[in-house]
Amino acid sequence: MNNKVVITGAPGTGKTSIINGLESKGHYCFHEIIRDMTSNAKKESDSEAFVSNPLVFVEDALQFNKDLLSGRARHYKNSLELNVPVSFFDRGIPDVLAYMDFFEQTYDEEFISACDNHRYDHIFVVPPWQEIYVSDNERLETFGEAEKIHDALINTYTKFGYDPIIVPKRPVLDRIGFILDTLNPI
Repeated sequence: MNNKVVITGAPGTGKTSIINGLESKGHYCFHEIIRDMTSNAKKESDSEAFVSNPLVFVEDALQFNKDLLSGRARHYKNSLELNVPVSFFDRGIPDVLAYMDFFEQTYDEEFISACDNHRYDHIFVVPPWQEIYVSDNERLETFGEAEKIHDALINTYTKFGYDPIIVPKRPVLDRIGFILDTLNPI
């Protein structure tokens, strides 16, 4: 059985470092797709106008979210074909809805059904940690916004029946150890 494990959290919390560390230990990982989408959106728009997540500056935010939803669903479906005990995901499908909630964007049944029909086995949330937070060309949120996004993520995953596990604020290898120990004996 292939357990599907999401590593999620607000921007700048260390998710990608954890995913990269898990991958270096031989685990199969699906990487976040929004960084590439953000770079592409910036190329197509006035990059001087970027002050936050691309959901607020792309020409068609709903289509951007549908594309993001589709990409995450594709990752999920690809995981079903793997012969590995666990697949790790840098963000899950419910993240799309959490961000839409944060930015007060509406969504229809298509988004809800995607969350209901693509279930993960475990959700690990990496909390905001100001000491490691850095913004960059694709991470445009402030630390205060990151804290609010964290709340939106917890609320969304809980709404879909998950019991998110908070990853302690520790060095990357300790965080990876925490996740793997929690999943043991998978």
